Amino acid sequence: MIIMLLYFKVADHFNIIDKPNQRSSHTEITLRGGGIIFWFSALLYFVQNIPNNYFFFTGITLVSLVSFWDDIQSLSNKIRITVHFLSITLIFYDLNLFNLISILYIPVAYILAIGLINAYNFMDGINGITGLYTLVVMGSLLYVNTKIQLFTDGNFIKYAMMASLVFLFFNYRKKAKCFAGDVGSIAIAFWVIYLVLKLILVTDSLIWLLFLAVYGVDAVCTILHRLYLKQNIFEAHRLHLYQVLSNEYKMQHRLVALFYALMQSGISFLVITMYQKIDDLIIFISIVMPLILIYSSKFYLLNRNNLKLKHES
Repeated sequence: MIIMLLYFKVADHFNIIDKPNQRSSHTEITLRGGGIIFWFSALLYFVQNIPNNYFFFTGITLVSLVSFWDDIQSLSNKIRITVHFLSITLIFYDLNLFNLISILYIPVAYILAIGLINAYNFMDGINGITGLYTLVVMGSLLYVNTKIQLFTDGNFIKYAMMASLVFLFFNYRKKAKCFAGDVGSIAIAFWVIYLVLKLILVTDSLIWLLFLAVYGVDAVCTILHRLYLKQNIFEAHRLHLYQVLSNEYKMQHRLVALFYALMQSGISFLVITMYQKIDDLIIFISIVMPLILIYSSKFYLLNRNNLKLKHES
């Protein structure tokens, strides 16, 4: 909390702010980069647990640095992707991934990891969504670590959850005190991916990817939709389901964020309940298909809203 309050002083002094534009889901100028609290949380854990997690901490420092820089002054996609690639390589080395899986699957692992990092960043657009979703994901991982399969130090997960709570105190409001910025969404995404990959390798099961199912389906389906519309997927837009609910249907940001968190909570509960009882492929299909149907409601909502606008005009 003290670190967060000190950052506000720095951000205010150096004018690190988020100015809304026509693609934004908010309307007021707000302090940016509050998600730097996730890097500081990782720093506190690292300092107290030396000599562990050198590669993880170096990786999260690199992605946080380039993301914070991008928050202040826009960087090219090439620089960001290069740093993401290097950081992912560090955690792959830390997890001994290069020796545990076939070389043929290494490119797939890179695409998946970098894709998830950017998906997490794409989904950070309204008050509370990153903090609440992260609490759900980390809480699910903590439960698995405690009750099902020990795969990491429990405090390593708790530090991320504490950072999320502090961030939510300032962000989960009608008028947010700060936004996460790229530094927040990408840093915590890096943390989440490291833990999910570690759990997958320990249990030899991909089922834990479903702890990111809601974000994953929304991000992938939106990218496919934008490719169909021949749009640049790296440019800002308002086509995610949460953006349609917030911007077109004027639902409160906090309610939409809570909806996403509760939906992921239900999915995580099903995954934990069905683990080792039902075939992984059946679990994937049973969860992903309904999510795609829910996402598809976006097209009905968009068409309905367009018809309403035409009628009013």
